[in-house]
Amino acid sequence: MPQEDKEHMKMEGRKFGNYKDRSTFWVSLVVVITFVLFGIFMPERAEEVFGEVFNWMMVNTGWAFILGASFFLIMALVMFITPIGQIKLGKPDEEPEYNVYSWFGMLFSCGMGIGLLFWGVSEPINHYIWPAISEAETAGAAHEAMRFSFFHWGLHPWGIYAIVAGSLAYFSYRKGLPMMLSSTLHPILGDDGIYGFWGNVVNIIGVFATLFGLATSLGLGAMQIGAGLETLFGIANTGGLQVAIVAVVTCVAVISTYTGIDKGIKYLSTLNITIAIILLILVFILGPTIFILDITTHGIGEYLQNIVGDSFMLDAAGEGIRGDWYEAWTIFYWAWWIAWAPFVGTFVARVSRGRTIRQFVLGVLLVPTAVSMVWFGVFGGSALHFEHVEEVGTIIEAIGVDEAMGFFESLQLFPASQILIFAAMTSVAVFFATSSDSGTYVAGMLTSGGDPDPPLPLRVIWGVLEGSIAAVLLFTGGLSALQTSSLIGGLPFMIVMLVMVYCLFKALFEELREGTLPKERKRIYEAIEELQERHEEIDVMTENE
Repeated sequence: MPQEDKEHMKMEGRKFGNYKDRSTFWVSLVVVITFVLFGIFMPERAEEVFGEVFNWMMVNTGWAFILGASFFLIMALVMFITPIGQIKLGKPDEEPEYNVYSWFGMLFSCGMGIGLLFWGVSEPINHYIWPAISEAETAGAAHEAMRFSFFHWGLHPWGIYAIVAGSLAYFSYRKGLPMMLSSTLHPILGDDGIYGFWGNVVNIIGVFATLFGLATSLGLGAMQIGAGLETLFGIANTGGLQVAIVAVVTCVAVISTYTGIDKGIKYLSTLNITIAIILLILVFILGPTIFILDITTHGIGEYLQNIVGDSFMLDAAGEGIRGDWYEAWTIFYWAWWIAWAPFVGTFVARVSRGRTIRQFVLGVLLVPTAVSMVWFGVFGGSALHFEHVEEVGTIIEAIGVDEAMGFFESLQLFPASQILIFAAMTSVAVFFATSSDSGTYVAGMLTSGGDPDPPLPLRVIWGVLEGSIAAVLLFTGGLSALQTSSLIGGLPFMIVMLVMVYCLFKALFEELREGTLPKERKRIYEAIEELQERHEEIDVMTENE
């Protein structure tokens, strides 16, 4: 292959239609459809098989997820505090492609939008009634609920995303490689290897994780919108209603995909973060404000005080943690975030061009963690006040029936509840659309040779398929099996991420040694070279005399 063709593929990515790209597309499509058909026609068997594999993974490899998630967070912090941080994700003179507000909006819409709305009330209440250490439904359980909610949605998940997104952005925008997961392994695989067998395997894992993780997320989003409609209008939250919701929102997402990332996703994400901020402020003002401030402050303190111990806690001797709490929550979450990393990481990389690594890590790691704390503090803190202080009991009861109802049941206890519930439903719907839209771009990039603007027909195919998977599995009851199977992908991708870290830091330190020296050291080296040249000139003049 001529060198100029290789360079062209590095800079532009291979277009859909190339044989290797077609094979990635078709293999991904076959794998996804096979798993979906298994979930449709044999839902009970699928749930049993996936459940057995997942339980084995949780029991026997939980330690690996604990070490892996903490390792990725440490590596992200290393990128932030060392001279590596001055390297730009792009050419030296490039400016950020999106302003800060739009960038943050797309980060949240892609990364944790529906999850924050779904679990903002349900997780703290779950920890309150089933705490890890304290007695259930006590003051200690309430404090513990905030501590572990902050822990599960704080630095660790965003540290995982920062590694994948930072690797992709560096190798794509700095090194000119196509935006494929296999490009992050370029120091090992080489130019041809990123398009070869192992490169395709990595990219197919990414497509699998993206579509299955998104289908689960869209299913949860449909369940929550249905719960909101039931709360607001008394419409029964049935499977048929949820399928209709998926169909409508998928149409919106496909239309957004048609308009492109600079219009559709950008505008929807900006609208969504605005709605979420307004909802947050209203709940803070109308709710138990002082209690929210108190329990959020207490929770931040406990989170920061215990972060090292919680990061490595496994209760190996079987004392201090109730039953399988840690497997059901922390290990489950770490597997979930790693399984989602191909999707979120690829999209975050796509919208992060032009920032230095230090700016990137600050935006991707620290700011979302702070916002997640505020979100759980306001919504989770309000729910804990209603249950622990006022002892209303209705939120616990609602969550016992359907966890999607917890958020809306909590909002019903506020003044102007109908307005708050409508705003929350709107936010869920827009998060739904932007998540689906983001997923179509990721799947399109991974199956079109890393084209940063994948062909429209390919984006539409993946967009329709995402919605179809979620709708069919909601209707047949196979959503839980699909969710479990998607988490199983976390283990192989964690291994990929470990290799990714090695490749990224190898390339970064090489660049730092070769040409990105701090200015002071560079001046010293230039002065020494100038002295040596003058010394040589004096020697020549002396010899001539």
